[in-house]
Amino acid sequence: MKPPIGRDTRLCMSLSGRPGNAGSRFHNRLYEILGLDYVYKSFSTQDLAAAIGGVRALDIRGCAISMPFKEVVIPLIDELEASARVIDSVNTIVNDSGRLTGYNTDYVAVRQLLEKHIDKPVPFLLRGSGGMAKAVAAALKDAGFVDGMIIARNEMAGRAIADQYGYHWHMDPPQDGAPLLINVTPLGMDGKDSAALAFSQEQIAACSIAFDVVAQPVDTPFVRAARAARKNIISGGEVIVLQAVEQFILYTGVRPEAADIHEAARYAHGADVAARIAD
Repeated sequence: MKPPIGRDTRLCMSLSGRPGNAGSRFHNRLYEILGLDYVYKSFSTQDLAAAIGGVRALDIRGCAISMPFKEVVIPLIDELEASARVIDSVNTIVNDSGRLTGYNTDYVAVRQLLEKHIDKPVPFLLRGSGGMAKAVAAALKDAGFVDGMIIARNEMAGRAIADQYGYHWHMDPPQDGAPLLINVTPLGMDGKDSAALAFSQEQIAACSIAFDVVAQPVDTPFVRAARAARKNIISGGEVIVLQAVEQFILYTGVRPEAADIHEAARYAHGADVAARIAD
């Protein structure tokens, strides 16, 4: 049984430009299942330096980092784990007695999903150039995907990712598309871009696999269009669960059983996401 919240309770948190409830529900459900004296809360901030100072000063055990803070947070912490250093993007901070170390569990989650859903490397289009795009590009490269194009309106950022991993860059998606389409932008996310389609209907019709990292909502216009076209789908719900599991392990030192992960995913994200994780 989970102890009541008291002075010894460890706090974990998230910082995001668009905070939601799913991460808090997932972590807190696992704390409850496993009887751990932890609590998790999501936050946003207009003063990132002060927020990270608070993580350090208040001995907050762990802090998840989401858009738009994944790169700008780096100068505010003490050390980068290898994957975060190579990608130059942080989505997880672990606090060990005031020393803050940055990790990238997005990379771990994407590698797991590529291995699970794709038998062999295929040409791809990756749309996006932010911190998550860096993690996805690194995972693709390390998984043996050599034929790819980074699609980004931000030429400097897009070219930097393409050059680092040996891919091409273009400002707009080519009309002929690719077997694997990956959206790593806010297109389709709750908010002003919620109705936007990350790739055209023609590109979706020509692909084999549609991968959308957006998790709020999981059922984006891109995912719905790909499902209607009977394409294989990798969803942002799967990414957010798998990366959260890695965060949970870093924060607590406890590796949950598969059944516990499934229950927490069902509680936080719904039965469909939980079923895909279990497959």
